[in-house]
Amino acid sequence: MVIFGTNGMLGHALSEVLPDAIHLGHPDVDITDEIPVKKMILRERPFAVINAAAYTDVDGCEENQDLAREVNGRAPGYIAAACSEAGALLVHYSTDYVFDGTRRDYREDDHPNPINAYGESKLLGEVSIQKNLKNYRIIRTSWLFGGHGKNFVDTILSLSRQMPAVRVVNDQIGKPTYTIDLARATPDIISRAPGIYHITNEGQCSWYEFARAFIPNAVPCTTAEFPRRAKRPEYSVLMNTKTLPLRHWREAVLEYIHAKERT
Repeated sequence: MVIFGTNGMLGHALSEVLPDAIHLGHPDVDITDEIPVKKMILRERPFAVINAAAYTDVDGCEENQDLAREVNGRAPGYIAAACSEAGALLVHYSTDYVFDGTRRDYREDDHPNPINAYGESKLLGEVSIQKNLKNYRIIRTSWLFGGHGKNFVDTILSLSRQMPAVRVVNDQIGKPTYTIDLARATPDIISRAPGIYHITNEGQCSWYEFARAFIPNAVPCTTAEFPRRAKRPEYSVLMNTKTLPLRHWREAVLEYIHAKERT
């Protein structure tokens, strides 16, 4: 098994769950360079490839749309084409931001309609994979937090110690997901039929409600009061209709914070 993107937050979690895989970060293989990607996969001929590499800076994608399309859009197609030639299956992670947020929840077969450059690039990645490979598992997930990377939980904890009150938007609704839980669910997805899967921790909330679960000084504000470069969907709740649910996000975030405190 080969895992791309092991220097990232999800990649680190996958490395812990799948220690015997070949772990590759950007210095090892640049996934936007088609020829080295193909050579490596054909050389190793793994039964499965997991792609956790991505450009995940949502606001940065607005400023660097060409880079976003290359990393999130075209590179997964390169990996898929190589997997097809090598006879390998591909697991790839996508996002709730492929949807526009005009509905209260989204099933795996709902029609995507992204409203920002990040979502557009990730949808391009899904399409690129489907054009090049039949034996794929695309996992859409949302609001990731975990060790070894910048994430909402760490940012809010830091701000809470520095400020008397931390403003957090209360009109964007989604499902927080712990990278360790997502990584642990991945081997089960590998064993399932090809297709698209929605995997998140259970429970939905606003960013404000998420913050209130682990800091006492969060105060609500609207998206209009806290403008960002990229437009965010109002509702991006992913419904998992194909697999057993993961534990509730509240349990997961408390475990993550307690683990941080012990280190």
